[in-house]
Amino acid sequence: MANITKKVSWSSRADESGAAGEGTPLLNGSEQPKLSRQDSLRGRPKEIPHNEKLLSLKYESLDYDNIENQLFLEEERRMSYMGFRCLEISRWVVCGLIGFLTGLIACMIDIVVEELAGIKYQVVKENIEKFTEVGGLSISLILWAVLNSVFVMLGAIIVAFFEPIAAGSGIPQIKCYLNGVKIPRVVRLKTLLVKVFGVICSVVGGLAVGKEGPMIHSGAVVAAGVSQGRSTSLKRDFKIFEYFRRDTEKRDFVSAGAAAGVSAAFGAPVGGVLFSLEEGASFWNQMLTWRIFFASMISTFTLNFFLSIYHNNPGDLSNPGLINFGRFENERVAYNLYEIPLFIAMGAIGGLLGALFNVLNYWLTIFRIRYVHRPCLQVMEAMLVAAVTATVSFTMIYFSNDCQPLGPEHTEEYPLQLFCADGEYNSMATAFFNTPERSVRSLFHNQPGTYNPLTLGLFTLTYFFLACWTYGLAVSAGVFIPSLLIGAAWGRLCGILLASITSNGSIWADPGKYALIGAAAQLGGIVRMTLSLTVIMVEATGNVTYGLPIMLVLMTAKIVGDYFVEGLYDIHIKLQSVPFLHWEAPATSHWLTAREVMSSPVTCLNRIEKVGTIVDVLSNTSTNHNGFPVVAQVAGSDEPAKLCGLILRSQLIVLLKHKVFVELARSRLTQRKLQLKDFRDAYPRFPPIQSIHVSQDERECMMDLTEFMNATPYTVPQETSLPRVFKLFRALGLRHLVVVDDENRVVGLVTRKDLARYHLGKHGLEELQLAQT
Repeated sequence: MANITKKVSWSSRADESGAAGEGTPLLNGSEQPKLSRQDSLRGRPKEIPHNEKLLSLKYESLDYDNIENQLFLEEERRMSYMGFRCLEISRWVVCGLIGFLTGLIACMIDIVVEELAGIKYQVVKENIEKFTEVGGLSISLILWAVLNSVFVMLGAIIVAFFEPIAAGSGIPQIKCYLNGVKIPRVVRLKTLLVKVFGVICSVVGGLAVGKEGPMIHSGAVVAAGVSQGRSTSLKRDFKIFEYFRRDTEKRDFVSAGAAAGVSAAFGAPVGGVLFSLEEGASFWNQMLTWRIFFASMISTFTLNFFLSIYHNNPGDLSNPGLINFGRFENERVAYNLYEIPLFIAMGAIGGLLGALFNVLNYWLTIFRIRYVHRPCLQVMEAMLVAAVTATVSFTMIYFSNDCQPLGPEHTEEYPLQLFCADGEYNSMATAFFNTPERSVRSLFHNQPGTYNPLTLGLFTLTYFFLACWTYGLAVSAGVFIPSLLIGAAWGRLCGILLASITSNGSIWADPGKYALIGAAAQLGGIVRMTLSLTVIMVEATGNVTYGLPIMLVLMTAKIVGDYFVEGLYDIHIKLQSVPFLHWEAPATSHWLTAREVMSSPVTCLNRIEKVGTIVDVLSNTSTNHNGFPVVAQVAGSDEPAKLCGLILRSQLIVLLKHKVFVELARSRLTQRKLQLKDFRDAYPRFPPIQSIHVSQDERECMMDLTEFMNATPYTVPQETSLPRVFKLFRALGLRHLVVVDDENRVVGLVTRKDLARYHLGKHGLEELQLAQT
């Protein structure tokens, strides 16, 4: 059973900091607690095969709230007004850099994909034309399948073996990060490199994927890297932006990076800002919005500028994003009032199809978690999907007899003639024998009559299942473009049918217009984003008059889809058992109070504590706490100790590492005082407690926590209702909330897991179990 659960996590490596071997004395002189079998069963739940009724204990929260200890306050008070102005300027500089680099990465991905896909399709096209005349087309099929599999194999190998977290689009992970959950390895440089290489391979390999989703993850990684002014992976410190080395600043920059990624992918800077708002930041302020918008604008401009140079007309800024829907401007594309009910009906169809897609993908993902957890199996599955995609595409093109004349202004990149007469091309090939972005554009803009209804119906059906099978493979790939493509195909089909049913339909029922509405409905039905998606679609089509129909369609798709199942990203977050906090507490949770929700008993430390006690508390593997309330005893009285602050595991580890002990401070007058810089230098990868050496003599020393603890932690009385606790926790981005009684004594601690446990299920309020997986 153990190997079933190994793959459940997004970082399917075992935690690298792993504990020292069982029973070995640690460097710091404390024995590791030997748990009897019964204790271990009772103390922590055993690893359990996948079950979405669990919450994983391995995810920690980000410290979005500043730790206001004496060191921090002294530094802030020392800083002049000019110092704050300089910081503000450097934030703008960082955002500009984020936008520039994200645009460059998008540009590089685009150019490499275009070149490689061009070569691949040219080779296959020549081969098919050669064998159409002499017979033996099976050789062309084998060539196509092998080319696809080779590219996908390369992409899957680096993802499965080097960085499993780079699989998929990365949007669920970034959503979690912006929600305040620390997903291991999600914003590392290695993840970015694997992501970029992987997405190039999977798109060129002809899988039913897009390169847009991964851009959001790439932007976030760029932001996390640039804002820290150093690379922990390359062990290089550039000694700049040191003030930003903490979760508060880093998370704000990551939301700017995600926005820049959306903006580069769709040419939609406002959509990017709204994406960050809708999906991410819990704490919103005007300056942050403005900086994020700046990063998005720079990103789309950079992409535009470099692509114009690549297309040999520098200065012509007509490619604002990786996907270009083309312009919807002619008169035939305008819509009438009586078409709005039709659009809403299409939204409902999109919601139903999206719900079907999500349910199928959910069962498939659970199957993968249980049976396809070894990297070699994951690579083989990806190659199988690549070969099947090529085979299905080839079969559809081979048996399709939908021939269209090649017009003088033909827009086909690789028109395939096959068995059509001279001067004609196979229109099924336009849909399959192309990069997905190009196929979407041809469905939006080709003349009415270029597609036969049967072709569109078959294409929708096959592509729907291919896309569903592909999402969740061990390759870097997005689900945006396949969704748009499926929707555009059935939307165009609706347009053709309407035109044929009504007498004057050919005048108002333009297939391109219905393709756009179908694409919006399908995408809304799968991912269930409303606000940002409306703006992204409006910006990508470049026509504001479509705002209302697109908004209505997305709202309908979301309402209909939510009736059956959640959005695709939410499903994947749930499958990873991440303690994700939604905007509001569950509707029926008013009868729960802080006392029932909190974790207790709490491990508290004294203001002046023995080093040995601290080491033992931190080394105890059965309680993996990260925050410890600090209590002070009233001298000479028997009263219980009262709360006077809160200190984090990471701070204690830095204090132990620098040996900040009371006795040493007295004996060595010259000892340098610990500064905030020491904490920032250790961020974000604090050493594990096992690697810190504490001798037996040092264990007897005392440590004064007064100037390092946060002396003003947020507290709530134990009678506070759950929605109120939730609001405080979510809005301030807290990590620990201390529950006190009326005497200010600590009775419990509320963390993210305590709040994420409660959610509304089918039968009212449900409580999830906690597990170590």
